Amino acid sequence: MKRKIVFIVGPTASGKTKHALKLAKKIGGEIISCDSMQVYRGLNILSCKPSRKERKQVKHHLIDIINPDDDFNVSKFIKLSSQSIEKIHSKGKIPIFAGGTGLYAESLLNGLFQGPAANPKIRTGLYEKAKAYGSSYLYKRLKKIDPQAADKIHPHDLRRIVRALEVYQVTHKPITKLQTHRSGLAQEKRFKNYIFGLIMPREKLYTMIDERVDEMFRQGVVKEVSGLLRKKCSQTFKQALGIREINSYLKGEIDLEEAKRLLKRNTRRYAKRQMTWFKKNRRVRWLDKGISGNLKEMTKAIV
Repeated sequence: MKRKIVFIVGPTASGKTKHALKLAKKIGGEIISCDSMQVYRGLNILSCKPSRKERKQVKHHLIDIINPDDDFNVSKFIKLSSQSIEKIHSKGKIPIFAGGTGLYAESLLNGLFQGPAANPKIRTGLYEKAKAYGSSYLYKRLKKIDPQAADKIHPHDLRRIVRALEVYQVTHKPITKLQTHRSGLAQEKRFKNYIFGLIMPREKLYTMIDERVDEMFRQGVVKEVSGLLRKKCSQTFKQALGIREINSYLKGEIDLEEAKRLLKRNTRRYAKRQMTWFKKNRRVRWLDKGISGNLKEMTKAIV
């Protein structure tokens, strides 16, 4: 009989953290963060990490494991999360993945795409073009050669844009075509996977996003980001949603209200892309909109 793994997916602000916590208590599980930014120490408010109190109630994995100057990628995620799965199963408990980084969840389930090795010359050239003309210049190029990849990558996610263009220049094939051939752990074949999606009316989700952003600023997210940006930060870290907007405020390019407005708008756009990503996965069992927000009923439905 295959051992179980549970995934709680959905757009940002949909309540994945609290639902995973409730479920873990109910079924005897431990939580593995499936969020590309919660791995960073110090990025607490902006990445909406579970509180210390919540982490004491249920053990969490892959939170606060690297410094802002370290790069993190899907390969590292698969390696570390696979180790966490084994540790949790060895205790007789169930691993529960919670987070909205769809690429991480998909790569863990299907195996890792083994692309060509980095080409320093091409990569440097692409970053120089981005510096001269902006990331939007490279993003437009990506949309022409690989629209599927462009749909999955944020226009400001320079690291992933550069990688997709680099792969194309090396292989002369779109990265999405190469990604159909995967290798690696492919947890889908090893375990019994349950993937549950949280869904709610768009207007309600957008209201929750706006309220979350307002709360971030009340908690001191500007001070948090300001302190972190004084240190050396990796390209991966700089891609965190909110870094760009708050940094513009810190530089005096925009005022605080504009920073809030932009972060709300960009978070809503990100949530829309997340839903597009997850809806393409037919394995996701979407929970009824009618019980969205009802923690008790949603946990009962998952159990």
